[in-house]
Amino acid sequence: MKQYGTLYVVATPIGNLGDITLRAIETLKHVDAIAAEDTRHTGGLLAHLGLSKKLIAVHEHNENQATEKLLILLKNGESVALVTDAGTPGISDPGAVVVDAVRKEQIKVVPIPGVSAVITALSASGIAQNGFYFHGFLPASGTARRKALESLKSFSVTLVLYEAPHRIVECVEDIAKVLGEARNITFARELTKTFETIYTCSVSQAGAWLQADANQQRGEFVLLIEAAPVIETQEISEEAQRILKCLLVDLPLKQAVTLATEITKLKKNDLYEFALKLKKDK
Repeated sequence: MKQYGTLYVVATPIGNLGDITLRAIETLKHVDAIAAEDTRHTGGLLAHLGLSKKLIAVHEHNENQATEKLLILLKNGESVALVTDAGTPGISDPGAVVVDAVRKEQIKVVPIPGVSAVITALSASGIAQNGFYFHGFLPASGTARRKALESLKSFSVTLVLYEAPHRIVECVEDIAKVLGEARNITFARELTKTFETIYTCSVSQAGAWLQADANQQRGEFVLLIEAAPVIETQEISEEAQRILKCLLVDLPLKQAVTLATEITKLKKNDLYEFALKLKKDK
């Protein structure tokens, strides 16, 4: 039986080259080829490490075609390292298409963990809320961006976003419009680089902070947005449930909820949510 090669998914530094792991260096040293988002960028990393390897471009515009080339190499028994310009492949960067295709061919995939901008930002933010949701980049257009934010509005965990410098001001304006100005937001920019900045303020103050110094609008951003406040609901007693169920037999949902609110003196929204659940279960 023919022996296939191995695909190594290698995390690389997001700024400071000293952050590369010993295992990543050993992997890059011994593979037959390196699939890179930008061969020039990766060429600089290899030069820093004193390595020279065959480089294959794999970026968002050619990932499907490049995957076919990589599969041929792997099926011929060659080992390949998959890297992006910074951080971990497949995390808001090219790589997921390659990994998915390789796994479907029953070829071994080995992760070589390392730097991730998401975890780097969270670790230095001091945020202690329960969990986080990583969304990555928001859409570039304002309408689509606001629609995406609307879908995230009620999440009761920290929201983690990426944003490019040329859209950061407009992005923060939309965050204020959709999510409100009361939440805290942490800007983590230029992580591990010379001008690394980690700054927390309320969304209401965020625009002014960005505008106060043009340098604060430079570099790639990780945005950490405070979770939506948890809205406490009233407990619906068995008697209130019985009343609502009886009303729903003969009345439309909205009318039944309105009457149940008058009778029980409970919050209308709580009764409405419970009525919807009853309808769904039925």
